[in-house]
Amino acid sequence: MKTAAQLHYGEKVKISEIDSEHPSSRRIIEVGFTPGQEIELVSKSVFNDPLAFSVRGTVIAIRKNEADCIKIS
Repeated sequence: MKTAAQLHYGEKVKISEIDSEHPSSRRIIEVGFTPGQEIELVSKSVFNDPLAFSVRGTVIAIRKNEADCIKIS
């Protein structure tokens, strides 16, 4: 299954699930990345870490390893 860390600029997708086994899963949910929510990759740094996503009308930057726990469809 594809993860949010694999998105390309401007790609809009829906979150299908959050990997609850990941150590950062609770934090990811608390900042607004919840199943069914639409997200868009809006920015990457030079080395692809961190990644900035548009979610719920705001831009949130998270590390690439945290984006790996966001499963998308």
